[in-house]
Amino acid sequence: MSDPIPPSATPSRGHEPSVCVIGAGPAGLAVARALSERGIEYVHLERHSHVGGLWDIENPGTPLYESAHFISSRTVSGFSGFAMPEDYPDYPRHDQILAYLRAFSDAYGLTERIRFGSAVEAVERLGDFWQVRLEDGTTNVHSHVIVCTGSQWHPFTPDVPGSYTGEIRHSLEYRSPREFEGKRVLVVGGGNSGCDIACDAARSAKRAVISLRRGYWFIPKHVFGLPSDIVGGKGSFLPKPLERAILQPMLRLLTGDPTRLGLQKPDHRLFETHPVVNSMLLHHLQHGDVVARPDIRHTDELTVEFADGTAEEFDVILLATGYRHRVPVAQEYFGDEQHPELYLNCSSREHPGLFAVGFIETNSGAYHLFDRQAHLLAAFIDGQRSGTASAREFDRLRREDDPDLSDGLRFDSSPRHRGYVDADAYVRHLTKLSRRLGWPLEGTAPPVPAPDPERAREHTEARA
Repeated sequence: MSDPIPPSATPSRGHEPSVCVIGAGPAGLAVARALSERGIEYVHLERHSHVGGLWDIENPGTPLYESAHFISSRTVSGFSGFAMPEDYPDYPRHDQILAYLRAFSDAYGLTERIRFGSAVEAVERLGDFWQVRLEDGTTNVHSHVIVCTGSQWHPFTPDVPGSYTGEIRHSLEYRSPREFEGKRVLVVGGGNSGCDIACDAARSAKRAVISLRRGYWFIPKHVFGLPSDIVGGKGSFLPKPLERAILQPMLRLLTGDPTRLGLQKPDHRLFETHPVVNSMLLHHLQHGDVVARPDIRHTDELTVEFADGTAEEFDVILLATGYRHRVPVAQEYFGDEQHPELYLNCSSREHPGLFAVGFIETNSGAYHLFDRQAHLLAAFIDGQRSGTASAREFDRLRREDDPDLSDGLRFDSSPRHRGYVDADAYVRHLTKLSRRLGWPLEGTAPPVPAPDPERAREHTEARA
């Protein structure tokens, strides 16, 4: 039975309680625009003092580092109706992404509606509503809560076997290659951040080694002079197994035999794990600036022994081992810390009125997916206000529907890939669903010209 709502929390007659959006990073901004375009009342809370989420390197706790760039190209990465500037490089730097996000927020009138410095302590069910409590003790009651706090704030830190006495850090704490100067550095982890940081170490550390527990498929950032996601996207209309049959031999030709560079052969087929989009690591391995080793077997003081029997001393072990998808403001309602249980990766199945955007794990750029999720949820909330049949149908689906979003792929069994979806399959499913429900997945406002990169840079510096 639902808890009673105190009189002060009950909405006055003829007034719908507002939606609460938590977080003003990319996902939160996409949600705010979708809600505002439908005229849906909302409150937007952000604990930091600026827009940008983790893309603001000054935001406490961000995993960002100085050399960070987008791993998807600018032409396929922006929000609908708001392209990234033409003068941006194929893979923009983190400060350019931040400038883009702040320009997007200003262009749609979102910035002035954000309550900065509003850190949420807890979200709690209150009858048919949701109470949001801030760290300063303030509480508000809302009809819907959309959590957009992001998935890369809470590091996964495995134990290092043995008795290592050197410095152990997670990549969350890493900022600059200057931190490696004169040191022997071991980077553990084969994700995109781990490969980037190993390349930083190649240029600044006394010794740079990367430890990978398995083999991976490496996708160059450019193929035939074009961003690889553009080249690969031309085959996205094909079934994934057929697309893989074409691309996998091509990658073997482009990158060669990985064992020549000390890497293991991939123990899985292409697309079955998150892709490593990196050209520079192979370059540094080929030149001996970075050395590849298998998994750590044991440590003793500064000595690290690897699974192949080799051993050497390191001053620093940097764990680029990923993140838990924790939602500390409402963990009890989201369940698994690695993979929140969400219909279409954005709507709670068990708790009506609770949503999340920004927690999808997939094999493409994320902003266009955040955008579609945002418009889907805005249409549902709008339909609920009007009592439409489409809203009732979506409410049924969120409780009962379990679509296959793998496109025929068998994803790896690792924790990261629990709940993983294929981006093409996901978009196709959402497109089909939106047509069935009569809900557009793009904004209704006319496109806004891309921000001038120089003005966007000055805008970001002025806010800082």
